[in-house]
Amino acid sequence: MTLAGKTILMSGGSRGIGLAIALRAARDGANVALLAKTDTPHPKLEGTVHSAAEQIRAAGGNALPIVGDVRSDDDITEAVLKTQGEFGGIDIVVNNASVIDLSRSLDLAAKKYDLMQDVNVRGTFMLSRAAAPILKDAENPHILSLSPPLNLDPRWLGAHTAYTMAKYGMTMATLGMASEFAKLGIAANTLWPATTIATAAVQFALGGDAMMKVSRTPEIYADAAYEVFLKPADAFTGQTLIVEDVLAGVGITDFSGYAAVPGTPDSELFPDIFL
Repeated sequence: MTLAGKTILMSGGSRGIGLAIALRAARDGANVALLAKTDTPHPKLEGTVHSAAEQIRAAGGNALPIVGDVRSDDDITEAVLKTQGEFGGIDIVVNNASVIDLSRSLDLAAKKYDLMQDVNVRGTFMLSRAAAPILKDAENPHILSLSPPLNLDPRWLGAHTAYTMAKYGMTMATLGMASEFAKLGIAANTLWPATTIATAAVQFALGGDAMMKVSRTPEIYADAAYEVFLKPADAFTGQTLIVEDVLAGVGITDFSGYAAVPGTPDSELFPDIFL
């Protein structure tokens, strides 16, 4: 099986993990629609929805850049209809768009709390729900949310309460839809890494260049997501998956090639939060 001719609708994806997942699918000849806000370059971050589309096409896929906000119901509806109109259907939804702020509860601005809830939780729910009537007609439909397993250890619940709530909300929405949409044949799973991933979010929100050096590249996430997309939707659903476990399940156990700094031993990589 490959993703040739399959259509992915992704929130975000201008850079980082989302773009890596899109490029991995593009190598098979997949169609990728990106719903993202980055119409123009960010002063500190590389990539726009348009430059991502160019990379997807260069990798062998078809791209549909859609400038929009996952917080807007109208933008979500437009993205779903445009994707269906351009490619004839939707096979996979990737809930990639996410906002991170690790501020303590007394320090977090109310607007940032609302932003994390709106993008992470509401965006995941609304995009998945809007696509479901089209997804159900796909041969092997999948929803994949980039969110962690539900770990109720107080060190995560209490470390950054608002962000934890937002990420766990993504997971709860996905697991709920896995049960609700099972009768439609739609799989819904979450995927999360065992180590930090070298992205702009990690660099700016977690630990700068030092954290980047002890992380893995986004390609490890992309390779694991690819394997999930190939699983039979009717039998592989309702799971909170770990990137490394997914890869190990298909015989990939040497992760040294994914180190952001080549040669970094696994023992020196920084374990991701929530695990």
